[in-house]
Amino acid sequence: MGEKTLFEAYKQTANQLQGHGKRNLDVLKEALEELNGEQDSDIYGSGRIIEDFQKKMANFLGKESAVFFPSGTMAQQIALRIWCDQKDLHRVAYHPLCHLEIHEEDGLRKLHGIEPILLSDKERVIGLEDVMGLETDIACLLLELPQREIGGQLPDYETLEAISEYCRDKGIKLHLDGARLYEILPHYGKTAEEVCALFDSVYISFYKGIGGIAGAVLAGSGEFTKESKVWKRRHGGDLISLYPYILSADHYFDQRINKMEQYYEGAKELAGLFNACKGVSTLPEQPVSNMFHVFFQYPQKEIETILMDVYDETGIGLTGYVKEVTENVCAYEVSVGDEYENVSKQELSKLFVVLDEKLKRLIEK
Repeated sequence: MGEKTLFEAYKQTANQLQGHGKRNLDVLKEALEELNGEQDSDIYGSGRIIEDFQKKMANFLGKESAVFFPSGTMAQQIALRIWCDQKDLHRVAYHPLCHLEIHEEDGLRKLHGIEPILLSDKERVIGLEDVMGLETDIACLLLELPQREIGGQLPDYETLEAISEYCRDKGIKLHLDGARLYEILPHYGKTAEEVCALFDSVYISFYKGIGGIAGAVLAGSGEFTKESKVWKRRHGGDLISLYPYILSADHYFDQRINKMEQYYEGAKELAGLFNACKGVSTLPEQPVSNMFHVFFQYPQKEIETILMDVYDETGIGLTGYVKEVTENVCAYEVSVGDEYENVSKQELSKLFVVLDEKLKRLIEK
């Protein structure tokens, strides 16, 4: 057998600081264990299970209506298609590191004939000046809050309000990629309804901070969501039953929606511990949600070896991977959830003492 990998070492630790725990079949079993098995399933997008949950999410987001989708990729492409068709203008704008641009195999162009305009530099969030500086007309602007690929950075709330007002004045629809919407609410000190009021349409996810199996909701006006149901059928999104996704989303939403402040405070504490280590920094330096990126100013292979030694010595796992950024820098993404609270402050302190000592020895070599 070959040498143990970082991922294998991470999985073997007694405690792990990432997320809500293992994504195994217990995620579904826990969500279903108290249900009455005689309850009727949803069928092709209809039925009490799906309709009640859609109303619940519409109310939470402060929107007239909401539609449950099996994936966020489907939901967001459909949202942009609706806004483009409405204006008969097939151009939208979003960040260069938007999910639609880097993770969806050119789906927006190939499936919908929509041309994206990339706004701002890759290293920063979209600002009002970027939107005002557009040199071509667009039907819709998409904002991702937080911007995951750059560590979960956010514009300040006043900038959001200014962009929203500008878009409405110019007749540009504003769509929210809110995959991690709940996680930013503690930083803004706003409700979901207050944030979503700035946007014409909103997408939220149920498997990231919520920890469900999969699924998404697209919310907006009644007219918008009615049209989204047509496109959902065209995309094959009306499975005969979606209840495993809906029930798990509902279960974990109720379980975790009021823990977002806890996750946020945990992320700030954890980032502070990383930033105190030799040759380690985080982006942002102080997180604005439960996520951030950690950068080690050391080669990937050396950091993998150090982390595995730390795991063996402390029994606590930080991550199962680090990615090379440059020859002498590597990084990984932190997402704080329920698991973080399972490690005592004393254990956490020891973990970072051990990590810092090993990093200092690496420099001395």
